[in-house]
Amino acid sequence: MEATFNFKMLTPNHTALDGEVISIMAPGGAGYLGILAHHAPIITTLKDGDLKVRMKDNRVAHFKIGRGLLKVAHNTAVVLTESVEETGA
Repeated sequence: MEATFNFKMLTPNHTALDGEVISIMAPGGAGYLGILAHHAPIITTLKDGDLKVRMKDNRVAHFKIGRGLLKVAHNTAVVLTESVEETGA
């Protein structure tokens, strides 16, 4: 079984996702970045773009997000974004 970490994706109006995931691929301000379990602490900007999440059950969820921030620390990743919409692929 692959290692997991806690992931939260929040907008000003709701929690879009909160749970254990295997990985995320996010549109960072300087390019796409991948996050796996036990990633080094980081805080970075996010730009509009596609965010992929590999869920604990290996399903891949696709989202279109607005600008925001990504914080990773203590095996937890949090995305704060203006908007999020699940796209399906």
